Amino acid sequence: MAEKPVGNPTLYDVALAAGVSLATASRALNGSARKVNDSYRERVLAAAEQLGYTPNLSAQAVARGASNTVALLVSDIADPYFSSIAAGVVREAEAAGLTVTMAVTNRDSEREIELVRIMRGQRPQIIVVAGSRLVDDRRQDALIAELEAFSSAGGRVVIISQNQLPFDTVLIDNRTGAEELARSLVGLGYRSFGILAGPDNLMTARDRDDAFRAELDKAGIRVDAAAVVHGGFTRDGGYEAMGRLVDSDAFASLEVVFAVNDVMAIGAMAALRDRGIDVPGRIAVAGYDDIPSARDVSPALTTVHVPLEEAGEKSISLALEASRRAPVIAGIAATLAVRGSTPQR
Repeated sequence: MAEKPVGNPTLYDVALAAGVSLATASRALNGSARKVNDSYRERVLAAAEQLGYTPNLSAQAVARGASNTVALLVSDIADPYFSSIAAGVVREAEAAGLTVTMAVTNRDSEREIELVRIMRGQRPQIIVVAGSRLVDDRRQDALIAELEAFSSAGGRVVIISQNQLPFDTVLIDNRTGAEELARSLVGLGYRSFGILAGPDNLMTARDRDDAFRAELDKAGIRVDAAAVVHGGFTRDGGYEAMGRLVDSDAFASLEVVFAVNDVMAIGAMAALRDRGIDVPGRIAVAGYDDIPSARDVSPALTTVHVPLEEAGEKSISLALEASRRAPVIAGIAATLAVRGSTPQR
């Protein structure tokens, strides 16, 4: 007999208990038009009964076309990155006669899965998941299973992130923008770099950090490991990480600091100001994303512009296109915005 998991059982738990693939379990439980072998179907139904798993049939019915709701999951609504994406989602959804509901995952994989399950119960037509994927995420298969169950019942799924999940994806440019920024800073005369690299397990942070350093390597510039500080992907995370960098022996030789997102960069500038360190007179600062406040801080922040509202709009237009066999990847290009925080040396 299958052991009942702690908490609400998922489709992933059912598939594991029945010894079948996630897709087979989904088709057996969600009334897919693709026929499932009778013996497999019986195993799946038996496992679901033992575990107490019940698919939401009313949600499935609505997802097949009766709902006018979009469910949007974001990592952190206090981050202007996600509020900008949400603005684009809402604008495009309203233009299509749809209403948006939103929930926050706090970059917690378990919470993300639970919220997908809850939102399925609220009967959306579309689920949009916005936010960086995690490196070596143990729960990714379980998230895919929940989203595939929704999709197989007629719902539409779009990811705004890396191309890591088998659904339509709005792909944010995290690498070429970081490369262009590195080239620009070298062209402005900078040779000694520090990096506020964000959380080590966050793909967005890692991609930007890796691409930035790789481009510096091409110019013959190596970043000292002691000048790379990890911290929260937030304003306070940037403030704290900048403080640790200032207190390190590496800081004395640094000319510029790259923070892998703008809110960290703004926190870093606040930390420098509180310590009486002039920006950009003593040290320059650059970020990534070009959130609205990047233009309002003093000095205005050099950054990489990502059209975040466009990304939100694109997620809805992808979801509303005619059904396709293979997922579509829609890239969102980044462009450089050089401002007063990184003057010519």
